[in-house]
Amino acid sequence: MTSRRIRIAGGLISATAILTPLVISGPIVSAEAATTPVVPVAKVVRQATKKTWAERRKLALKALSYVEKVKGRPYSWGASGPNAFDCSGLTSWAYLKAGVILPRVAHDQHMGVKNKISWNDLAPGDLVFFYGDGHVGIVSQRVRGKIYMIHAPHTGDHVRQVLLDGYRKATFSGAVRPY
Repeated sequence: MTSRRIRIAGGLISATAILTPLVISGPIVSAEAATTPVVPVAKVVRQATKKTWAERRKLALKALSYVEKVKGRPYSWGASGPNAFDCSGLTSWAYLKAGVILPRVAHDQHMGVKNKISWNDLAPGDLVFFYGDGHVGIVSQRVRGKIYMIHAPHTGDHVRQVLLDGYRKATFSGAVRPY
């Protein structure tokens, strides 16, 4: 009978050893496995390389430069560029072009990015969400205390920049920094 080795809890044991009732303390290994060096199974965790603030900022400005280039393109529900966009299609497309993968829909973008930002800390490149995550835009600039965003508003409109006024602040549901 041939014995097949099985990896269990970081060690090797034979299938026959599992099926054979034994009363032994310590690890159970076949003769074949005993001569094979057991290498613990290491968890492979790919950790994203830590970027400096300057490198992260560069990503945001790159995404923003793509959004600037498509101002004037039409809104189309479900579109993700480059000829037409809906709100979340615009933000996911821009960040993808900059090398950052975002979920496709606004709610998933808000929930999927861990770095949450308050209204007072908004910076160019941050994603801003409104109407309970029903709409998303990208902060384009802060000028003399005023905050602007570029977004794809609704059917019949086009990608454009708007001021985040009192109405927008009242419907604000959160912001994230995906860079």
